[in-house]
Amino acid sequence: MTVRLGVIGGGTFGIHHLAAFRQRADEGRAELVALADVDAGLLAEREARFGVRGYADFREMLDREDLDAVSIATPDHLHREIALAALEADRHVLVEKPLDVTEEGCREIIEAARRKNRLLQVDFHKRYDPEHRCLAERVRDGALGRALYGYVHMEDRIEVPSRWFPGWAARSSPAWFLGIHFFDLVRWILRDEAVRVTATGWKDKLTSIGIETYDALQSKVEFSRGASVTFDTSWILPDGFEAVVNQGLRLVGTEGCYAVDSQDRGAESCLTGEGMRTYNNHFIMGKTDRFGRTIYSGYGIDSLLDFVDNVTFLRKGGSLDRLQGTYPDGEDGLAATRIALAVHRSAEENTTVELDPNESR
Repeated sequence: MTVRLGVIGGGTFGIHHLAAFRQRADEGRAELVALADVDAGLLAEREARFGVRGYADFREMLDREDLDAVSIATPDHLHREIALAALEADRHVLVEKPLDVTEEGCREIIEAARRKNRLLQVDFHKRYDPEHRCLAERVRDGALGRALYGYVHMEDRIEVPSRWFPGWAARSSPAWFLGIHFFDLVRWILRDEAVRVTATGWKDKLTSIGIETYDALQSKVEFSRGASVTFDTSWILPDGFEAVVNQGLRLVGTEGCYAVDSQDRGAESCLTGEGMRTYNNHFIMGKTDRFGRTIYSGYGIDSLLDFVDNVTFLRKGGSLDRLQGTYPDGEDGLAATRIALAVHRSAEENTTVELDPNESR
């Protein structure tokens, strides 16, 4: 039994959704049917490349195509409308992070998924990084003792807001685009919820080039069992920095510490015209098989394939109850969004924001 899949948003990250789903289709385990995107030129290229039917309007795609599931890889502020429409059309849904940029939107999407008894999965792919999984295991088996404090950094080169997403970067921030990954990852590793957030933000470089958003946000997040973690996020590293993304985390407990440098994985180059570069091949890496097809691996693909496998499980008669706790769900998306909202509120109002952990699920 194969599942029929559609993608809404085929741009910078949506192309990875298409590649992952095409891979499952090549294995005979799924059918990649359709793509919706408002960019006519991009849509035509993706139609030819992936053999999908293209739609300029996602609602037309949902109406006309017999789909089991859709994934959403659009700008953050568009997730709510699209996810609700897909769920109302009885499709299982994968949403890129964040689930939504409002708490109300997250709750509305969660309620729609419950009412329709449909899978709602959020693409928090940091959970699928094998190094992060090892860290989670050591924390949970007590090797670090009681978690005390930690430090996270995730920083992009300035090309990301200025050249990748100039049309909507002003409606996002480094906390929404980058920090949301680690807000979820840390709470998942600790199996704990945030109770207090204090943050500082800076606006300078990007506003000087006409993009009205934060250059950087630094936040201290305290969790209910006492751990305190600092998150540094920015997207103004110079173009000459050796990687598009600089990222890592470190946790310290009463019995030890554990650090993961998830930027410098050991591969580097220095080429004429490029300078020094490092590569995170653990994220998404392609190789050619004997039939000339590109086969992708890495945690950025694994999280997408997991969605297809979950939908397949449900199509074969499995239940959502059996899957509970095995994937990032809507409540995880809500909890991460609540932290991000608290970060922005704290930075804007110069105050500490209290969170009720019971309201995150």
